[in-house]
Amino acid sequence: MGKIKRIGVLTSGGDAPGMNAAVRAVVRTALDCGIECIGIRRGWQGLITGDFVRLDGNSVGHILSRGGTILYTARSEEFMTEKGQQKAVSTCKMLGLDGIVAIGGDGTFRGALALSRLGIPVVGVPATIDNDVGCTNYTIGFDTACNTAIECIDRLRDTMQSHERCSVVEVMGRNAGFLALYVGIAVGATAVLVPEKPLDFQKDVVERIQDSRLAGNTHFMIVVAEGVGSAVDIGKQIKESVGIDPRVTVLGHIQRGGSPNARDRETATRMGYAAVRAFAEGRGNVIICTQEGWVVETPIEEALEKKKHLQMDRYKIMEAMQLGGSISSFDD
Repeated sequence: MGKIKRIGVLTSGGDAPGMNAAVRAVVRTALDCGIECIGIRRGWQGLITGDFVRLDGNSVGHILSRGGTILYTARSEEFMTEKGQQKAVSTCKMLGLDGIVAIGGDGTFRGALALSRLGIPVVGVPATIDNDVGCTNYTIGFDTACNTAIECIDRLRDTMQSHERCSVVEVMGRNAGFLALYVGIAVGATAVLVPEKPLDFQKDVVERIQDSRLAGNTHFMIVVAEGVGSAVDIGKQIKESVGIDPRVTVLGHIQRGGSPNARDRETATRMGYAAVRAFAEGRGNVIICTQEGWVVETPIEEALEKKKHLQMDRYKIMEAMQLGGSISSFDD
């Protein structure tokens, strides 16, 4: 890879708190390295249509604390086609881009891999509240999303205690239970349902509620990862099986919003810096990862082959915390 003079940066897929901090780090590190930076708006679709803006130090000022992404984000079906990818390559050539920093999740990185195979070097920065990118211990936005969900559930718990009710809360996470389990432990949930553990409704929900009631509790909190199914359906099953009328809350996209917390700002800054340094030192087609606290690089093809598994010891810890509960026999 020759000397890098100009790079593009984009955010793609679902937005996550800390994306702006990553964009800021990319732009300012690029300037520090003598590299020009072009912002691609609306993700891979913007690369197809030529939707761009020139970025400098001032244009990324005062965005460190902002949620969302100043570059906007979108999902692009057109980019999944060979024709769309060729259009993106043409835009890169027209703008004179020597590489792209792509900030997002697995879907973003699969797009990055396709582009790299067409000769455009790419460096990925993992940002998704799902925390489900296999090559990295942590993804930007996860901690802020967890704290947002925890704050909401704590408020719900106050009213559940007042009315002696059961609350069923659905959190995001697609097909990954990292967010649900982390939040469930933090709020002392009666039960947490995650897609990684096959659901035994009688054991995982009904008996947990019954045990909690026998232990003296009069309010119950059930946290459901969206990948398990509808919280509304879970609520109906609870009413039929236990005879109580749950209140269902779907937190939805509120978890993606808000100012990123310290961990996400700091991690995004380190990852954005590392992404540009990789280009400046002649390395492309890698994903920036965190492993054991360190920021490292993983080749993009190798990164996409890795799978992240939920630590089921945390599920056992959650169960052990419940009054009247017993340790699950579920093994990893």
